[in-house]
Amino acid sequence: MSAPVLETRDLTIRFGGHVAVDGVSCAFHSGTLTAIVGPNGAGKTTYFNIMSGQLPASSGSVLLDGEDITRVGVSGRAQLGIGRAFQITNLFPHLTVHENVRLAVQAKSGHAANLWTRWSSHTAWIERAEHYLEEVNLAGQRNALAASLSHGGKRRLEVAIMMALEPHVFMFDEPTAGMSVDEVPVILDLIHRLKGHGDKTILLVEHKMDVVRSLADRIVVLHNGRLVADGDPAAVIASPAVQEAYLGRPAGKAAAHG
Repeated sequence: MSAPVLETRDLTIRFGGHVAVDGVSCAFHSGTLTAIVGPNGAGKTTYFNIMSGQLPASSGSVLLDGEDITRVGVSGRAQLGIGRAFQITNLFPHLTVHENVRLAVQAKSGHAANLWTRWSSHTAWIERAEHYLEEVNLAGQRNALAASLSHGGKRRLEVAIMMALEPHVFMFDEPTAGMSVDEVPVILDLIHRLKGHGDKTILLVEHKMDVVRSLADRIVVLHNGRLVADGDPAAVIASPAVQEAYLGRPAGKAAAHG
């Protein structure tokens, strides 16, 4: 197997006397989608926050393409290729849908818009933004304010912004949370298409086991901040430790449905 794109080694974070993530070592490879699951309070989102730079590790390390980025901040990690979508959307609410994505395209280009910027650059940014809006089925709402979108629409816009930054690593924290039944398939199809590119490293925190089963190549289970299972989805879901820790069933008593 090729070298991991993203890796954590003995990653730990403490809040006072509470250890929220406890010595987690895990490697994530290109072309794979890993679901990170566990009961409430297991440390999933905290683990995500340390990997993406929102929280500083108490000890251990985070590596991207073999380079230690443990002390690199959020914006630095984004520039290096880590993209993150949050449980709560992170948008410019009073800009249009198109403007939100165009700013991300512009940021990726490394050039600020000013009076001396060639119009061809602006045209390229506009066209690129249109491309990403089409990818998430938002081209028809390009002139709407971001604040006016439904919750699912905001999540799709956030994914378009993340795609515009062209990360190597896509991190989705409960992408379907709070969505209507009609909106969920759109996001799942989008993640499935990203996975289909074959060259992305995708991490997904998700509670819905049907979503995990449909998308994941691999499941990592956290419980009380520790990694307790890691492997093939069917084997992990069926393991007694996971039945007990994640699904709340007595060890050894599997069920047909998650």
